[in-house]
Amino acid sequence: MVDKSEKFSWLVRLGYAARGVVYLLLGYLALSTAGKAQDGQSAVFDLIQDVPLGTPMLYIVAIGLLAYAAFKLIDAATDVERHGDDTKGKAKRVGSAASGIAHLVLAYTALQFASGDKQRSAQGGGGSQDTASSLLTWDMGPFLLGLVGLGFLIGAAMQAKSAYTAGFMKHIGGGAPHYVKPIGQAGHAARAVVFALIGWSLMKAAWFSQSSEVKGLGEAITALSDNGIVYPLVALGLLLFGVFSLITARYRIIPDIHQGDLKPKL
Repeated sequence: MVDKSEKFSWLVRLGYAARGVVYLLLGYLALSTAGKAQDGQSAVFDLIQDVPLGTPMLYIVAIGLLAYAAFKLIDAATDVERHGDDTKGKAKRVGSAASGIAHLVLAYTALQFASGDKQRSAQGGGGSQDTASSLLTWDMGPFLLGLVGLGFLIGAAMQAKSAYTAGFMKHIGGGAPHYVKPIGQAGHAARAVVFALIGWSLMKAAWFSQSSEVKGLGEAITALSDNGIVYPLVALGLLLFGVFSLITARYRIIPDIHQGDLKPKL
């Protein structure tokens, strides 16, 4: 009999696969048509919806992304991946929180497309700006927006370090193909660039209370289009990160999560 922890583990693997599909298609769009890439996840989900059985696939992607987000948020709250209580460990948990929030948004967008309610999502980066604009009307809004931005900047630093040290390999089980390491390094380097752009845009929006500063995933990529070879390299890196995520879905070491592990550790 499969226990709840193992069921959740399979959902998380589905999440890594869903993340892989998103980045694979996003990198493809960025390399082929930069204009479409600007719409970020909306362009990806629109592309999926146009293929046969696209709508059921979007529901599956949404479920996977939701499970992945839950895994990251649980890790941020309870440290199930054993990052530790030092500054480095806490920084990793902040990064996990930012990743969880980002993938919650991705899951919600996929669900909107699957249900046919894509009018708001089709606005692409504008959706991120609308969300930020609403958040800035709250008393604590700028602080929360800045905190998310800080999480992305920390995440960018962590991605850059992973690209250099290949530290992600400690989470990859035996039997994984040998080429997963260089593919993962290229993918993490590209994500470091994109995360840094998103994080910095959120920090500026928080400081100056201007939601127009916010960049979504697609806008962060296309912001590099005037930077010569940097743009195609980042686009290719994101595509490779998609490949890496699909491999990770099979070989990622996912810790068992039991009820006792869900107590917050601050």
